[in-house]
Amino acid sequence: MLWKKTGWFWKIGLAAISFMMVLGISGCGDISLEETGVLENESGTQEFLQGMEDDADEIADICLDLYKKAAEENTTDDLETVRSIINCFGENGYPAVDSKNQIDMTETEQVIRFCEKVEAQEEAEITILEVGYLGGFVKYDLKTKDGTVEVTRTYYKYENGSMQRNASGSYQAEYWNYTEEGYLMFSGVRFSEELYVLTLSGVDEHTALRVQPLDETYRELNRKYLLPVSYERNNMFITDWNENDFGELNFYDIYDIFYPQINAEFSPYVADDNLGVGAVYRIPKEQFESVIMTYFNIDSETLQSKTTFSSEDSTYEYKPRGFYEVEYPEYPYSEVVGFTENSDGTIILMVNVVFPYAGDSKVYSHEVVVRPLEDGSVQYVSNRIIPSEDNGEVTWHTPRLTEEQWEEIYGGE
Repeated sequence: MLWKKTGWFWKIGLAAISFMMVLGISGCGDISLEETGVLENESGTQEFLQGMEDDADEIADICLDLYKKAAEENTTDDLETVRSIINCFGENGYPAVDSKNQIDMTETEQVIRFCEKVEAQEEAEITILEVGYLGGFVKYDLKTKDGTVEVTRTYYKYENGSMQRNASGSYQAEYWNYTEEGYLMFSGVRFSEELYVLTLSGVDEHTALRVQPLDETYRELNRKYLLPVSYERNNMFITDWNENDFGELNFYDIYDIFYPQINAEFSPYVADDNLGVGAVYRIPKEQFESVIMTYFNIDSETLQSKTTFSSEDSTYEYKPRGFYEVEYPEYPYSEVVGFTENSDGTIILMVNVVFPYAGDSKVYSHEVVVRPLEDGSVQYVSNRIIPSEDNGEVTWHTPRLTEEQWEEIYGGE
């Protein structure tokens, strides 16, 4: 069953919010190429780009056979395929890592030496390759002098039997940090001919490359238990809760996350096409609880107390996230850095929150307890934020509207 209400607040706020979104999309695009000296070549970036193009074709062809095979077998997004390409680049002397930071970087010593040169304000150059999961890779050509770093970013994609150079742009790193957690993180306003033609501006570029190796068991635990949940549109890993006290855990967001994993399809309970309309659904008790109780040891009474339940028709009220609950599309990702197996069969996972957009390889740490089950599934037991004065803010999350907020926006006529 679907209910709808049209909100008066929507009519008042649409113009202002739309304008803010336009500003957000354009971002730092107020600076032109001429103003930064890229077109005038004041920084020497163009000479650097020209010099780096000399070996571009050679690099692009190094792993061509692997890309051909992956395209034929439709395995370009396979972890082991990406690993073989990274190792291929490494065997040819290049530092290489994957775009999801799931595979150890090759030739890490080169990267560490370059970072030391930056710190010492000496001159140095390096090429780092970031292999993606869509049949291509990014080539970062870095040049440092007097403590500044010039970055040239070139994207190559496998197409029609060869590696094609699709886009290239350059910028001076405004932020540069080799972190205690073993990440190289840098950012700046990237310019490219293609982008400038369309927008007359640049775009914020944020890069995070794990340099130091990580235990493969940690990575496997992360892929199995943390990454399927992530930090996007849910508070499961940003608030404290446990099986005895679920605290502020939002089970509607949990339902959104796990419904596709159980049913192999997206949830049909979506927001209305009209952004000014608040959609309200009634989900049958068995359907809602089957999703939640697959992943949590929770009884019906407790779940009903944490949601809006109608005993008259045994349904859970469900309001999908709408326009006022959207999040900025930049999220951190989890990285398991340790674990402990308990005698009761549960596993304690120590997790760092890595946020490339903020240039932070440890926004905070949290402790997640999971209970692997005999059938291969898992129950989530608890989450606890590790207290620290260095913990950063959770800037990416937008909570769902409260009942009062929802009524204020959608309840009027």
